[in-house]
Amino acid sequence: MRFPIRVTYCLLLAALVAAAQAQTDAARDYPNKAVHIVIPFSAGGGNDIAARVISAKLTNTLNQPVVVENRPGAQGFIAGQFVAKAEPDGYTVLMGPTGPMVISPAIYSKMPYSTLKDFAPVTMIGSFPLVLIVDSKLPVNTVAELVKYAKSRPTEINYGSTSATFQLTSELFNLRAGTKFQHIPYKGSNEMITAVISGQVTIAFPDPPPLLGALKSGRVRGLAITGAKRHPSFPDLPTMAEAGIPDMVVPIWMGLFMPAAAPPAIVQRLRDEVAKAIEAPDVREKLAGLGIEPSGMQPAEFTRFLANEIERWTAVAKAANIKAD
Repeated sequence: MRFPIRVTYCLLLAALVAAAQAQTDAARDYPNKAVHIVIPFSAGGGNDIAARVISAKLTNTLNQPVVVENRPGAQGFIAGQFVAKAEPDGYTVLMGPTGPMVISPAIYSKMPYSTLKDFAPVTMIGSFPLVLIVDSKLPVNTVAELVKYAKSRPTEINYGSTSATFQLTSELFNLRAGTKFQHIPYKGSNEMITAVISGQVTIAFPDPPPLLGALKSGRVRGLAITGAKRHPSFPDLPTMAEAGIPDMVVPIWMGLFMPAAAPPAIVQRLRDEVAKAIEAPDVREKLAGLGIEPSGMQPAEFTRFLANEIERWTAVAKAANIKAD
């Protein structure tokens, strides 16, 4: 009986070696046609601009067109489902941001895809913090003064938000600071920032790109950022921890995903090319203009990060009793 077992073992080993060689050959030949990066939002937003910066560089380094394709709608579900069901050959890639990939799983009981089961995470392109802002006319200059102000008038305070990402960040602030800011929804970041300026809402946590003009002009006052360290775009703004609110690091990020069955060698090849692209001085300069700090995580590290983020935001959503169903 030993001989057949040995034969079976050798055949299995040969099959594994052949499969590994096939993957290596596929990665060596990748790409040999256009790669499509699918964006879950309309053209012109931060994710779209960043994707076009990266795609332009990859087009040069890969010697194949890297095409940005916008598929907005349904909280990013349309784009996510499209890529999850695409051919897993590495030519259809999702630019997946924080909201659709880790916030939505925390607030929706049913989704058309699973972040951890239906995708092969490639890499995080970069991240940026949110900025806690108030109307410059509000008599608060620090987070501590804001918390004192809010606790003295709990029925008069509120926050603006345009999506679950901003809503859960604000609710996390409520949990950590012991405040009771009430949710006021808005359609877009510019509208939300205008609401702060006009006094319609007390605070907001916008992302940097639409905020820079109002912040530099003094129409709003920044109190802190949600990063783990100070940001080069806002060197004078403390982190939430420095401002007295612990455990409130909220990185807003964007990453690349392939369908789950994509060959690991091709996943790694694209990750390595993206990592080189975001280290290029011209790309770093353009990303810095958007307030984005490059990352380039390895696929395994990115996968662990995603699992931890989903777990964290699920806990926040449960504590704040937020469900989108």
